Amino acid sequence: MPQTRPITLAHSPDADDLVMWWPLTGQRHPDAGPFAQPQLDTHGLSFELTARDVEELNKLAIDPEATPYDITAVSAAAYPRIADRYAITRAGASFGEHYGPKLVVAANSEIQTLEDLAGDLVAIPGVNTTAYLTLRLAQPNIRVEEMLFSEIPAAVARGDCDAGLLIHEAQLTLHEQGLRTIADMGQWWGSQTNLPLPLGLNVIRRDLPDLDAICDLLAKSVAVAARERAASKAFLRRNSAAKPEWHDDALLDRYLDMYVSPMTVDMGDQGRRALAELYKRGHDAGLIDSVPPLDVR
Repeated sequence: MPQTRPITLAHSPDADDLVMWWPLTGQRHPDAGPFAQPQLDTHGLSFELTARDVEELNKLAIDPEATPYDITAVSAAAYPRIADRYAITRAGASFGEHYGPKLVVAANSEIQTLEDLAGDLVAIPGVNTTAYLTLRLAQPNIRVEEMLFSEIPAAVARGDCDAGLLIHEAQLTLHEQGLRTIADMGQWWGSQTNLPLPLGLNVIRRDLPDLDAICDLLAKSVAVAARERAASKAFLRRNSAAKPEWHDDALLDRYLDMYVSPMTVDMGDQGRRALAELYKRGHDAGLIDSVPPLDVR
C-alpha cells in the first residue's frame, strides 16, 4: 500500500470553517452515501483535521515556540505577526460583504451608538481577532475583556460588561438572547472603505513541499463543499453537538450564504485590496506594527 504524507489542518469549530474541508477526508459516516469518501484525489496527502477556537489558533500561530499546524485558520488581523512563516491561501477566507461582527448591548441598555461606548467595558473574542481590530479603528476609547466567543452573549445579558462583540453563529440569535445591536462592524468598515471586511484567513507554512499544489487542492475542496450544499448541511447536522442552531435549516442557510461565498472559494483582487486596506489602516492607527507583504497562493 503506498505511503501517505500527513498534513495537519486546523480550523475553527464554526459552520463555515467546518464544511470547507470534508471533501479532503470524506464525511466518514454511513448515512453520507457517496460523500462518505474523499471527493478529491489528494495525491498521497492525508489531511488530519482539528477544530479549535480561532483565538487559540491565532496564539498558537503567533508563538514561534509552538508546534505549528501545516495549515491553520487565523484571524486576518493576526497575519502581520506570522507573515514571515506563513503564506495566505486564496481559498478558505471569510469576508463580511457589508456585514460582520455585531457589537451588542443588553436590550434594556441606555447605550445606543459607538460614541456612547467611550470608556466602557467591552467583551471581545480575542485581541488578535479582526473583530477587535475593526472595533478599535471605529472606537479607540474602550476597555476590553477577553473571553471565549461563546461566553460573550451571556456575559452581556447578565451585565458583566457594557457591550460585547459577537462573531460566528451567535450573531444570528442575539435577539433571542436578550441583546440588541448598536453597530455592525462589517457595515461600518464598508461605509469607510467600500470594501468587504476580511475576517478569517487560512494560512499555510512556507516551508512545506509542494506548497502551491496543496493550495490548489484546498481551493478544490472549498469549491466542492460550496457546490454540494445539501451534503455540507447534512455534515453539519451530524456534527452539531453543542450547536442546536445547525438543525434550523433557514438559519443554517443564512449563515452559509454569509460566510461561504464566491470570495471563500477565491478571494480574488477584491479580497487582496481589502486585506491591504485593513493592514494600512491598522498600521496608521498604531494597532499593527508593520504592513505585511500579501503573499496569496
